[in-house]
Amino acid sequence: MMDPTTTTAERLGTILEKVRAIGPSLRECAPEAERAARLSDATIADLDATAAFTIASPAEFGGAELSVRQQLDVVTEVSKWDGSCGWVVWAGALTDWIPAGSGPRVLEEVFGPEWVGPRVAGSSHFPASRGRAKQVQGGWIITGGPWTFATASLWAPFTNLGCIAEGADGPYLVGVQVPRDELTFLDDWHVAGMRGTGSVSVTLKGEELFVPDYRGVDFRKITSGAIDSGLAGSLWKAPSLGWSFSLMAGMSIGIAQGALERFLERPAGRPIRGTTYKNQLEAPLTHLMLAEVHSKIQSATLMTRANADETDRLGELAAAGTPADPGYMQLFRARVLVETAYAAKWCAEAIELLQRNSGSTAIMDFEPIQRSWRDARIITLHGALNLEALSENYGRLMAGIRPHQFAGITTLDRFSPVP
Repeated sequence: MMDPTTTTAERLGTILEKVRAIGPSLRECAPEAERAARLSDATIADLDATAAFTIASPAEFGGAELSVRQQLDVVTEVSKWDGSCGWVVWAGALTDWIPAGSGPRVLEEVFGPEWVGPRVAGSSHFPASRGRAKQVQGGWIITGGPWTFATASLWAPFTNLGCIAEGADGPYLVGVQVPRDELTFLDDWHVAGMRGTGSVSVTLKGEELFVPDYRGVDFRKITSGAIDSGLAGSLWKAPSLGWSFSLMAGMSIGIAQGALERFLERPAGRPIRGTTYKNQLEAPLTHLMLAEVHSKIQSATLMTRANADETDRLGELAAAGTPADPGYMQLFRARVLVETAYAAKWCAEAIELLQRNSGSTAIMDFEPIQRSWRDARIITLHGALNLEALSENYGRLMAGIRPHQFAGITTLDRFSPVP
């Protein structure tokens, strides 16, 4: 529990200091986490002790409640040491706004008790969800599944499942809060990168599950902040796309920073094959490569920090009762998405340059650079980061043309149902 008398800047400094202290251990444990396809409970406990899982938790419940810009620094720092750890911290932070937007009872359930690890996981919050929700007297009947990519569900007391319900105007998405003892976790996380995240699929233990009414919330109400949470901070008025995707870019940036630091550690005395250079760091071709790597990472960093700052500003405006114009909000959402996709692309390209110039030993399991190479590419393949589609939508807005209308996690009109 964070000291409520401290400033967010002081909380941030303390968290970063603790993350840096355990960073070498996170990197050392990463190969075993990859083999196990999940972080160890000990690693989760170590991360919890830094308060990294509280960066987006309400101050009213002892959370750090950092600004989005400050959260970005934490996700970046954790990711620098291990991409899978960064992904789990990111998932925990970006999912905290779901219970915060679901009402006081869900808030109390999620953040009230003592817990080690992320407080809530999320899964399948998109129209392709196989989950179904039917409203009945006093609650919902949940069926279907499995729910895929349930990052942090292995350690969280609740997982929020995306379920499709039928309404008078057509189908709509419901976020359903389900306790972990009602779920079965599948052994299906066999992937090329981000292996330690344990982002398994989940199913219900029975064929159906009754969930009380307050645990099933129309997702449009969550994303629009229509339900009064009773939380005081402007963070809870910040646009969720700006919040989620600024932090996602932070993962790419941190992984790339870690790969660069590792590259600079390795080459002492390393020759460059096919040349007369006996020390790689003395070669002009290395200097040119490093400048390009720096420029890609720095471009991603500056762009992402600007988006995080703007997300905080928009939250403050909304909290003051003077929200930004809807047209600007649509443009901002489109911008954050496309710039996050570019940040992921540039950081992955930077790491590929480092990997290509690291020699054949850089393909070995023990070498962090090869893991960074795979993890960074996985981020570019996230379902929300289709660079070409996001670029077209933003370009359409720039040209004064409406973007494509669709339902999903990246819809620019925020979860409007498609009949």
